Amino acid sequence: MRYHLITLGCAKNVADSDGIDAILAHAEIYSAARADIADVLIVNTCGFLQASRQESLQTLRDLASNKRDEQLLIAVGCLISRYGAEIQRQVPQVDGIIDAGHWLALPRLIHYLKGGEAAPKDWLTDAYDGLSLEQLAARSIVEPLPRHPHGPSAYLKIADGCDRPCSFCIIPAIKGAHRSKPQDAVIGEARDLIAHGVKEIVLVAQDTTAYGWDFGERDALAGLIEKMCREVAGLEWLRLMYTFPGHITPRLIETMARFPQVVHYIDVPLQHAHPETLKRMKRPNIAVTRDMLNALRAALPDLALRTTFIVGFPGETEEEYAALLAFLEEQRFDRVGIFEYSREDGTLAATLPDQVPGKTKKYRRERAMALQQQISLAKNKQCIGKEMRVLVEGFGDGMTIARSYRDAPEVDGVVLIQKELPIGEFARVKITRAMEYDLIGKAEG
Repeated sequence: MRYHLITLGCAKNVADSDGIDAILAHAEIYSAARADIADVLIVNTCGFLQASRQESLQTLRDLASNKRDEQLLIAVGCLISRYGAEIQRQVPQVDGIIDAGHWLALPRLIHYLKGGEAAPKDWLTDAYDGLSLEQLAARSIVEPLPRHPHGPSAYLKIADGCDRPCSFCIIPAIKGAHRSKPQDAVIGEARDLIAHGVKEIVLVAQDTTAYGWDFGERDALAGLIEKMCREVAGLEWLRLMYTFPGHITPRLIETMARFPQVVHYIDVPLQHAHPETLKRMKRPNIAVTRDMLNALRAALPDLALRTTFIVGFPGETEEEYAALLAFLEEQRFDRVGIFEYSREDGTLAATLPDQVPGKTKKYRRERAMALQQQISLAKNKQCIGKEMRVLVEGFGDGMTIARSYRDAPEVDGVVLIQKELPIGEFARVKITRAMEYDLIGKAEG
């Protein structure tokens, strides 16, 4: 039996899809490169924002329109956690659904569906028979099977769920409370990834800096990183994403600076810069953020900083928006994503007064992005003439595609090189040209 898997959404979903690959291979259900040759079609959905929900639904509809009678169509992931059986009403051709926390049960669901059996009410419990208490407590975040990475870089999910009270976010309702993966399980998964040729591991979670809090440890991420750097032989790059501004501790910063495997890059979503907007968002105060940024840059002078902001949050005045633009100018981040506020049912922000009109949100995003493009270009121009170590990811149109330490997979820029270099290996490159997001370089040696 063969399956075709489509992954939508963020890096956490990509990590879950790697786990789905592993659990299905263990059940002797193998991957197919195309939907038309598969027996089972699986969509790992995203339900975070309206746009992502529409993309997930459209993908299911597209697959359903070409689905053969004997094919199965299964929807898994965040959209199912939020809307459940409603998805099957909107796309009747969907044969089965599993929420984001229970994809380990996919083989059992496929067994029932292929056999034409009606799954008993306790089929999920049945599917989880034999798993340890640790695995049951952590649900999908504990991966007991070998990973199947698809390139030199791989995401490693160290926790799932979230306890933060951000007023705009539906993730706690989708994912539940924060749950950390046991340290030994993280180390074991990292070793397995390196054994499969991975050179860069990217740590992800809803909040990576909350790692270990549910174990009663308030600074466990620093200890995890130190253990990985000391005990995972062959680890070249370790990258940290989805951190929380109020949780980046002095010990974490010191650990990042001490170990050469940790790239000098951090992703820390800030969401806004005006105190009143942040208060309505239930996010850390801007003074806390400035202290954190100063501490990071003092310890890591070459640090590449990535962040995200939301424009058009309910009640955002012209003064508040102007403070965000001024903050962009002041801090000059290397990488920035700017999003229009999306009103999500079930969130506190959806009930707030003074919702900002769509045209205003669009204008504010475009203006902020134009400013950030200027900053990004200026930052990239500072790289011209410098030699950088890059990880080669592909080759096409006569150009090698690589990433430097300043570039996280999929979300940041790339380094383009006018020479074919071996994929999956590191190379030395001298930067010759800069664009808004990407660099062009010449291979050295």
